[in-house]
Amino acid sequence: MWTALSRAGLTEQRWQAWSVTQRRAVIAAAVGALLLVVFAPLFGFAASAYIAYAIFVGLYVPPWEKVPYIGRYVLPLAVLGLVTAFPYYTTDPVRAQKMFTIPILGAWPSTQTAAVMLIYVMMALGLNVVVGYAGLLDLGYVAFYAVGAYTAASFTSQQFAGAKADGSPVRTFHLGAIGIDPHLGGIHITPWLLLLVGGLLTAVIGMVIGLPTLRLRGDYLAIVTLGFGEILPQVARNGDNLFSTGFNLTNGPQGITPLDSIGFGNWIHKHIHIFGWHFLPANYFTAANSDALFFWTALILVLLTIFCSLRLRDSKLGRAWIAIREDETAAAAMGVPLMRTKTYAYAIGAFVAGVAGSYFAIYTSGANPDSFFFNFSVFVLVMVILGGMGNVWGVMLGAAFLAYLDQAGLANTGAWINDHLGLHIEVPKYEFGIYGVILLVVMLLRPEGLLPSARRKREFEKGVADEPLHDKALA
Repeated sequence: MWTALSRAGLTEQRWQAWSVTQRRAVIAAAVGALLLVVFAPLFGFAASAYIAYAIFVGLYVPPWEKVPYIGRYVLPLAVLGLVTAFPYYTTDPVRAQKMFTIPILGAWPSTQTAAVMLIYVMMALGLNVVVGYAGLLDLGYVAFYAVGAYTAASFTSQQFAGAKADGSPVRTFHLGAIGIDPHLGGIHITPWLLLLVGGLLTAVIGMVIGLPTLRLRGDYLAIVTLGFGEILPQVARNGDNLFSTGFNLTNGPQGITPLDSIGFGNWIHKHIHIFGWHFLPANYFTAANSDALFFWTALILVLLTIFCSLRLRDSKLGRAWIAIREDETAAAAMGVPLMRTKTYAYAIGAFVAGVAGSYFAIYTSGANPDSFFFNFSVFVLVMVILGGMGNVWGVMLGAAFLAYLDQAGLANTGAWINDHLGLHIEVPKYEFGIYGVILLVVMLLRPEGLLPSARRKREFEKGVADEPLHDKALA
């Protein structure tokens, strides 16, 4: 690249001599020229595209980090504001028609797709604690996701109602449930509490699984976690007659559905408000902006996960994880308790997966064993690797991108290819092959990931090998 640019008079030395603002301005101008010259003639440009480009330039080019006191918060707050307002871009028909389409990928994702993308982001951030921070290769992460989903499903449905001879339910327990008959059989606990319960139960299971397995390293650990990842989905599939005892734990292949509504109830919705604005909905499923409510709730969960991930990364525990990831033997020699530190990483990652699984089951109003296969664990792991292991923002980028492709992007791309090239290819059928190609290209061209952490970037660019002392002396 530098050879080609040097012929135009731009050498790497000259580029590095420019200020950060100048380099960003050149990059922004290059992006604008690419959009105008290549994409505009092919796809056309709506007015919203120019507005989006102007926002990009305004946030990217100025050196906001140098502004005293508030500079470090400008970019994250602006991005948070844009993401929070996302349902208004897609839900309103008038605004949706004015939004420009993404080249080849088609229209912007719907609010439902965006909510699922946020759940995947949360899952990837949890796995990043295990793989990116502590360096523990976990191929059975789907098991924790399944435990969280079935925890929420079991206690917000009629799964454990039972039946007497006259057909009436044996068990009827209600705790904060909304939108259901008070006499409905089964265990019905408010989903808000089950998000926490699902996470805690999954964390305990993660610790129980981790204690005997985390003594292993590398490939052996990956194989053992793969085994657990295969066991729990099979328990979900065959749990309608658990160990031939007749006990129906998971309702077998049919799964558990439907689930209770999530919301704050009529009393809270009516009496808690700000200047007449009732911002706590009584029932998500019956609200006019149901999809937006699920999106905003998922966004809050992701923000909490980001906050905890960043705080953990910079804590004493986070530094211990990084020490174990870099050199386990050296970390043990320096006094890092390996088993306890690894178990913390495993439990925290499992907790995040449990909360994400619980919320996904509530959002889809069901838990089905077909959603919890080994492919899911690999899919989330690829998100972490693609974005940049150890970097929260990179993992979020990789998770959002691959989740969008999985939910809508590949279908839209296939439709565009078939319309413009006259082909008849069902692109979503080849999704894992496409993900493999994407991962292969990224590993060849940018092995540290799309947005690597500063530590990993230095390792790939400068290496980590020490120069022998005798060679230094001879030099």
